[in-house]
Amino acid sequence: MTSSLMAGAIAPCLLLAVPATAQSDPPHPAATVIVTGQRARPSLDDKAGAASRLPLSIRETPATIEILGQDELQRRGLRTAREAFDQVVGAIAGNVPGNPAVVSMRGFAGNSVSILQDGVRLAASTVTQRDGNLWHYDRIEVLKGPASVLYGEGALAGVINKVTRKPVLGERHIDMLLSGGSFGTIYAASGVNLPISATTAIRADASYQRSDSLYDVDHNASFSAGLTASALFRPSDRLSLLVAIDHFEDRYDATYQGLPLIPGRYALDPSDAVRTADGQVVDRSLRRRNYNPRGAWSGADETTVRSRLDWAMGDGWTFALDLTGYTADRAFLLADTQRFVAPDAARPQGGFAQGYQDFRHDQHFWNARGAIGRDGQVAGLRHRVTLGVEHNETDFTSLRRQSPVGTLPIVALRDPAVIAVPSGPGVFTSDITFRSKLNQSSVFAEDAVNLTPRWLLVGGIRWDHIALDRATIQNRSGAVERHRPTFDPVSWRAGTSWEAMPGVTLYAQYTTAVSPVSTILLASITNSRFRLTHGRSYEAGFKAGGWAGRATVTGALYHIVQDDILTRDPANPTLSVQGGRQSSRGGEVTAEVVPLPPLRLSTGIAYVDARYDQLSELVGGVRVDRSGNRPINVPATTLNASASYTLAPGVTLAGFLRHAGAFYTDTANTIRVAGHAVLDASLSWPVGPHATVTLRGRNLTNRFYGEYSGYPSTNIYIGAPRSFEIALAARL
Repeated sequence: MTSSLMAGAIAPCLLLAVPATAQSDPPHPAATVIVTGQRARPSLDDKAGAASRLPLSIRETPATIEILGQDELQRRGLRTAREAFDQVVGAIAGNVPGNPAVVSMRGFAGNSVSILQDGVRLAASTVTQRDGNLWHYDRIEVLKGPASVLYGEGALAGVINKVTRKPVLGERHIDMLLSGGSFGTIYAASGVNLPISATTAIRADASYQRSDSLYDVDHNASFSAGLTASALFRPSDRLSLLVAIDHFEDRYDATYQGLPLIPGRYALDPSDAVRTADGQVVDRSLRRRNYNPRGAWSGADETTVRSRLDWAMGDGWTFALDLTGYTADRAFLLADTQRFVAPDAARPQGGFAQGYQDFRHDQHFWNARGAIGRDGQVAGLRHRVTLGVEHNETDFTSLRRQSPVGTLPIVALRDPAVIAVPSGPGVFTSDITFRSKLNQSSVFAEDAVNLTPRWLLVGGIRWDHIALDRATIQNRSGAVERHRPTFDPVSWRAGTSWEAMPGVTLYAQYTTAVSPVSTILLASITNSRFRLTHGRSYEAGFKAGGWAGRATVTGALYHIVQDDILTRDPANPTLSVQGGRQSSRGGEVTAEVVPLPPLRLSTGIAYVDARYDQLSELVGGVRVDRSGNRPINVPATTLNASASYTLAPGVTLAGFLRHAGAFYTDTANTIRVAGHAVLDASLSWPVGPHATVTLRGRNLTNRFYGEYSGYPSTNIYIGAPRSFEIALAARL
């Protein structure tokens, strides 16, 4: 579906936003967000679907859980997945071209954080995740720490679950959001909830965003769009059926992968935002330059069809069946490597020699999951149990063509000429196709027993059978290499929570996880022959709420270890072997308090000590020890803080502070990106009884800072400069 078609699909929803009679605001949390923007975060007594398949509250679950509801997303002015993930306490996110909205959390990054769509893992997050519009999600649930017991391989550092908006019975309302701002950015979204009968309701949402560049970079126009619709049928209190379809697409022109480092002596305006052992710097004067060829682009087109059946069978027994089908086409065309070339007579400015890649994904996936559970009494004790099975199949074809540095013409440093993408026979020195069929069958169980009304024991176990049929095809010669590895991992967790006093719960948990050495669907034949890595985590913490619901404080300490990562064979450094180890230990504290009715304060502070405990690499034919170094894109500290004050009815002034400490872009820890703090602010006021206008400023201090590292370690994403936006939100 093209962007013009998506825009056409949005228009009817926007036109519906003028009904003859306005409805009073219903209590549905996703619907009240836009006008008020003042609802508190979810209560500790709310459920978090990503954290357990048992009916446990956040307070009862022995793990760290964070929820960003649609109201909170709107209050903070968050538009895309990357912006939301970057707001998670203890996490940072980036937009690496092949991995949009990639997340680093609790000392691990990339595939170590699983990203779900309505509780289903479609594939590794670095394969499926896009930087899509947030309008379509009722909430984003974050479960921190290993979660293989719930979702299979991966999920060593945690899980992010994007929960789409669902129909609500008996409600008729329309939500709308229009905004425009810096860098030619416009955003339009609308949603409608319609009751069809007393037992049936439908909901549809559409969104469209376009920008000259979200990072204010040359030749980097983008758009993202979504269209979601669902129908809910609930003939009785005991039975409900949800059927939904979601379509998302996005495109980025002249794919951008960060600002390349250059030797300091050639910089006109060197910045201390990055420091390297060999004197390379980021040059502020190149802030907007994009060295990718015109015609390079990246994008995705994906559609999901799903259904959910819930049946309360009686006597505490329940049954749930989830069916999901997913298809996606993705493309990544870009200059994947950029190497600085010193000035000479032909190029007095210097420039960059570049390689080029053309990667494509064609993915088809389906998943079926059934679970039966009971909430009842056993020997006089409350006992909640779930037993289930899951099966999914993936057909994945990836064309992967790549050329070395020097394939593209050298582009000038300060005035890069617009060059065409390479074409013709012999351009790509590597031209292969991966064809993979991945089948996974799982059996899982969870159990929670109240030994006393205040003391809960929780356990879970999962067995997976994973079978990969991989063919690597050399497109020129037709040669095929096949490999059919299988894995049968078992993951488990055990934890406890105890209400030490009214409103204060203490908890502890031990969890295990498994993860491949690289993405299963994209792993080379060599890497797919390695066994799965194993992880384990210890966590203890507290959750407290009080002061008549006006204060919530949570805290956690954790230690995560991952064994069997790839390292170099001490006896033969040219060989990669398993035997390395990576770990992290740290703590997090979050707090939200309303000291006065008009004033709301919140903060989240995280610290992590992450390191490679055992790791060596091959550099120039020599084995080099990296043990003790910090993993890439992992800052030691992060801080989120916000304050909002209601000056008058409906008039709210808010400020938002985001800090991330320094991080490294390479395992040698020779390229250090300095820490940064970014300040945003907003002022909202009502216009009529059902609409609100918000004026928002982002990065008000115009901080020049590194946000994340790109494909080569010498490319740094620079955060967007100061920008402004005005938005109109309405609910009718």
